[in-house]
Amino acid sequence: MIEAYVLLTLEVDKVEKVLKEIKKRVSNVKEAKGVTGPYDAILLVEAMDLKELTRNILPTIYKIDGVIDTTTAIVIESP
Repeated sequence: MIEAYVLLTLEVDKVEKVLKEIKKRVSNVKEAKGVTGPYDAILLVEAMDLKELTRNILPTIYKIDGVIDTTTAIVIESP
């Protein structure tokens, strides 16, 4: 099992709509929050392996209306 943080850049005024749609479509999302700073939202995602993350989960998120870009940070260490 792997975890990753997915940082989202979204269209203006679409944070709530996009986060609701992500929670509806992607069961692997454990947390989804709007944030301030250079990104508009952050997700904590779990996947069985890197293949599931990159071939199934991330493309689904990227195709949601309002998502402009994603940056993924895979967790390599956790206490």
